[in-house]
Amino acid sequence: MRILVVEDEADLATGIARALRQQHYSVDTAADGEEGLFKAANVDYDLVLLDVMLPRQDGWSVLAGLRQTKQTPVLMLTARDRTADRVRGLDTGADDYLVKPFDVAELLARVRALLRRSVHQPGAEVTIGPVRLDQNARKVTRDGEPVALTAREYAILEYLVLHRGRLITRADLYEHVCDETDDTLSNLIDVHVSNLRRKLGHELITTRRGLGYIIE
Repeated sequence: MRILVVEDEADLATGIARALRQQHYSVDTAADGEEGLFKAANVDYDLVLLDVMLPRQDGWSVLAGLRQTKQTPVLMLTARDRTADRVRGLDTGADDYLVKPFDVAELLARVRALLRRSVHQPGAEVTIGPVRLDQNARKVTRDGEPVALTAREYAILEYLVLHRGRLITRADLYEHVCDETDDTLSNLIDVHVSNLRRKLGHELITTRRGLGYIIE
């Protein structure tokens, strides 16, 4: 899953991005509202973490501008804890609201919940045949035995599992599991899918030649 963090406090943005990447998410960042809106409007992110107090364009206007074209889930981050501010954020189109300072564990829990909600996935665990994916623990097992996956392998598997039954093109996977710092030539999707099949069973992921991949 690919997440955009729009936050002008450099240390906080770096800390959030690091915590998300440790959970195998791909992360882009923006340091002001104008850059944040441009990226959010032009890339199909799975989630946007949006600070309210931003230079050049505040979070409210970024959210309003994004909602004109996209329904990307948005988690507002702000030091303002007044009820009126929370109501304003939710009424403007935010999906959730987290007050600073916050605990990283709570942030990650809210991120997982919003991502599940966006794909209509009610629970944190998904079982497909002998394979079980636990989104909370970010773990995968096969026949009850843990399977070691790289961060990119996990990201691809999670995206395919959460969109199971839908054909996913290679372009879709590049868009959602690679961030702006990636050299996509060094992250060939076919190689990672081949590794997933070797570790989890060749029948799990079906290739539609010339089109993409699907988990039935």
